[in-house]
Amino acid sequence: MDNIDMNTYRVNSTTDLANTPTFENFGMTDKQLKKKLVKVRRELADFQDILYAHGKYSVLICLQGMDTSGKDSLAREVFKDFNVRGVVAHSFKVPTPLELKHDYLWRHYIALPARGKFGIFNRTHYENVLVTRVHPEYILGENIPGIEQVSDIDQNFWDTRFEQINNFEKHLVQNGTLIFKFYLHLSKEEQRQRLLRRLRLKRKNWKFSPDDLKERKLWADYQRCYEEAIQRTSKPKAPWFIVPADSKKAARLIVAEILMQELKKYKDIVAPVLDDKIKANLDDYKQQLERE
Repeated sequence: MDNIDMNTYRVNSTTDLANTPTFENFGMTDKQLKKKLVKVRRELADFQDILYAHGKYSVLICLQGMDTSGKDSLAREVFKDFNVRGVVAHSFKVPTPLELKHDYLWRHYIALPARGKFGIFNRTHYENVLVTRVHPEYILGENIPGIEQVSDIDQNFWDTRFEQINNFEKHLVQNGTLIFKFYLHLSKEEQRQRLLRRLRLKRKNWKFSPDDLKERKLWADYQRCYEEAIQRTSKPKAPWFIVPADSKKAARLIVAEILMQELKKYKDIVAPVLDDKIKANLDDYKQQLERE
């Protein structure tokens, strides 16, 4: 298999999730997909070492998708070979009382990766234009001036949020953060099968919540909100990629390949050059150690 054409998945035009494939395996078996992923993730790990030593860029990876789309396992498998000091993951749940005392982007801002590190947002700042849009009553908990009831949350409110998110990401990019946003595109039938698996396998029961079924009934609403959010916030320097997620192994490979292909374009990310004085004395340092 040749390298994946990332432009197949990059959002460049009108987003139509209903007509976007949810399955891909490149004609490969699960074993073959896993073998190729191992190779790519080792390359990513090597790049991470250089990024860490270089220390001028950070990488933010945003993972979004419906329940059971495979965000957790993707993060685990794609970044398995990373040095733990160079990667940090955050999963954003329901805002805490402290987080609700700040603006909605605050908790995401303080979780951003430092220069030299990869950051993984498993569910992201986009929850604030997805879950809250399907359930606008959640906005009331933010205590925003002028928003006293759900009827106060109009289209202008959401337009403003999209603008704020675009400005937030633009600011990050201008200050050295490389942003990649992945929507794991799952079919409704595949979600049904994965939820059933959680119920059938005792070791998976803990993952199931009755709320999963309530949210599933709102599938169409979520698809509509995802379409608009993706369309309005996919920018050249902070692109969205729609990744078919019915095959977890293929989805992991696609994400890893896209990251590797894109990161290789940054030719200025190189390992630091040793000071001339240190370089000139390497043999001496080696001899000192060998004589111990």
